[in-house]
Amino acid sequence: MVNKYFNIIANNQRYSILLLLSMSLFFFIGLGNVHLFDWDEINFAESAREMIASNDYLRVQINYSPFWEKPPFFFWLQVGAMKLFGINEFAARFPNALFGLIYLLTFYFIGKKHFSAKMGLIWALLFFGSFLPHLYFKSGIIDPVFNYFIFMSIYFLMRVLAKEEVNLGKLALLSGLFSGLSVITKGPVGFLLLGLTLLVYLILKKFKPFPHIKYIALFFIGMMGVIGAWLSMEVAQNGFAIIQQFIEYQIELFNQPVAGHAQPFYYHFVVVFIGCFPISIFALPYFRRKSERLALDFRIWMLSLFWVVIILFSISTTKIVHYSSMTYIPLSFLAAYFLYQAIQQKEEWKKYQTVLFIIVGSIWGILLTAMPLIMKNKELLFPLMNDPFAVDSMGTVIYWSGYEFLIGIFFFIGMIISAVFFKQRMINKAIITISKTVAFSLLMVLFFILPKIEGFTQGPVVSFYESIQGEDCYVESFGYKSYAQYYYFQQPAGLSEKRKDQSWLLTGDVDKDVYMVSKSTNIELDSNPKFKLVKKVGGFRFYKRAVGSME
Repeated sequence: MVNKYFNIIANNQRYSILLLLSMSLFFFIGLGNVHLFDWDEINFAESAREMIASNDYLRVQINYSPFWEKPPFFFWLQVGAMKLFGINEFAARFPNALFGLIYLLTFYFIGKKHFSAKMGLIWALLFFGSFLPHLYFKSGIIDPVFNYFIFMSIYFLMRVLAKEEVNLGKLALLSGLFSGLSVITKGPVGFLLLGLTLLVYLILKKFKPFPHIKYIALFFIGMMGVIGAWLSMEVAQNGFAIIQQFIEYQIELFNQPVAGHAQPFYYHFVVVFIGCFPISIFALPYFRRKSERLALDFRIWMLSLFWVVIILFSISTTKIVHYSSMTYIPLSFLAAYFLYQAIQQKEEWKKYQTVLFIIVGSIWGILLTAMPLIMKNKELLFPLMNDPFAVDSMGTVIYWSGYEFLIGIFFFIGMIISAVFFKQRMINKAIITISKTVAFSLLMVLFFILPKIEGFTQGPVVSFYESIQGEDCYVESFGYKSYAQYYYFQQPAGLSEKRKDQSWLLTGDVDKDVYMVSKSTNIELDSNPKFKLVKKVGGFRFYKRAVGSME
C-alpha cells in the first residue's frame, strides 16, 4: 500500500508539490520558540536590525560600526522578513525556512528532469529527514542560502559541460549569476568552492570536456554583473577601505583559528558522518566504487564537490560546524541515488549499512534520551565538572517535567522500525519512516528541550537585556565577546561614539547609565567603585554604573 501511494505521489507533479509544501511547514513551525544564539545567529540578525535602525541598507554594521566580515545579501533577506514580521526570532530565521522549501522543490525538479520523478521525491525526502540538513533551515545563519547559490551555479555549469542542450549560453550566464549571488552572500569562498570543484572534475575527466571560451565569458559576465552591482554601490557610499578590510578578514579566517574555533583535522569528517544521519549511511556505497555514467556526470560532480568542501575546511584552521554544510547536498544526492537504485533492485542494501545505521542512530537516540534525564538531575554532575562557569550556568533554575526523555524513545522506535524495513528491502517504507521520525523528533526537541538548554546557556543574560529595553543607557559585555547586548537591548542608532571605548564606559565621564555583564567567574568589576553589582543569575553577573557616579 505504501509503495502504491508513494508511486502515485511521485508520478503526479501536483501531489508531489503539495507533499513538499506540507513537509516544509516543519521548517516554519516554532521558528521563534527559542532565542537567537550567540554568536552567529544574533550577529547576523543584529546587522539586519541596524540596517533598519540606521536606515542604511548598503553598509553592514555591528554596534553601528562597519562589519567587513560578510557581504550584505543575506542581511537584505532578513531585513525584508523583519519588515514583514517585526524584529524577532521568527523573522531572523524566516529566510532559511523559505529556502528549505526552495531546496525541496529544487531537488524534486532536478531529480525528475534528469532521472525520474521518484528519484526527485526521494532526494527531497532524505534531505528533509536528516538531522543537520533539517536543523539548519530552522536557523538564522547564512549557509543555507549561500550553499543553495553555489549548488545552482554548479548545476548549470554541469549542464553547460554536458553539451546536451541548445541554450548553453543562457545556462553559462545563469551559472555566473548564481556564483555572483554566492559571493555577495558570504564572500569569495563561494567562487573558490565552484572553481575548485570544476578543477577536480576536469582533472578526473582529463580535461574533456572543457568549457568553450564563449561560455567562460558569459559565466564571468553573469558573475561580475552581480558582484559589480554590489561593489559599485558599496564603493560609491563607503569607499574602497571596506573592500580591503573584507578581503583581509577572509584571508585571516582561513589562516588563523579566529575566535578560538580551532579543532583537529578530522573534525568535519566526524560532524558530517554523525550529524548527517541517515544520508551519511546511505551514501557510503557510492564513495567506494565506480558506477555507470549518470546524467550530467552527476555522481562525479557531487563527489568532487564533497571532497573539495570537506578537505578545504579541514585544512582551514577555523573550524565551525556549519562550515562543512555544503557537503549535505552532494551527500544527499548520493544517498538518494543509491536508494533509488535499491528500489529498482539494481543495488543491494549492505549488511554493514544496517550495522552503521543502528550504531549512528543509537548515538542520536541515546543523546535525545539521556540529555533530559541528565539535565533533570544535573546536581549529580557538579562534583565531576572542573569549569566553575559551567557549574554556575547549570545552576539556573529550569523546570523539567521528567517526560522529555520520551523524545529519545520515540526516535529509537522509529529508527529500529526503519532498520527492519531496510533489511527486508522495503525501501519506500524505510525512507518514509526514518524521515518522519527525524522530523518529528527535532520538532519535539525544539519545543520541549532546546528552550530549557538555552535557559542554562544564555537565558539569564538575554532576559536581562530584554528587561532594560527602552532605557536611555549604554550596555556592554565585559571580559567575553557577545552580540546579545546589541540585539536584545535593541540598541538605538545615534549614541555617542565614545561608548565603543570600554575604558570610557568604565572610568570616563559618561552621560548615561552604564550596564556591564560579565561571566560569574569574572569578579573584576567588584573592585571598581563606580559599578554596583545589581544581581547574579546563573553564569552571569550584572553591574550598573549610574551616570555621574564618582569614586
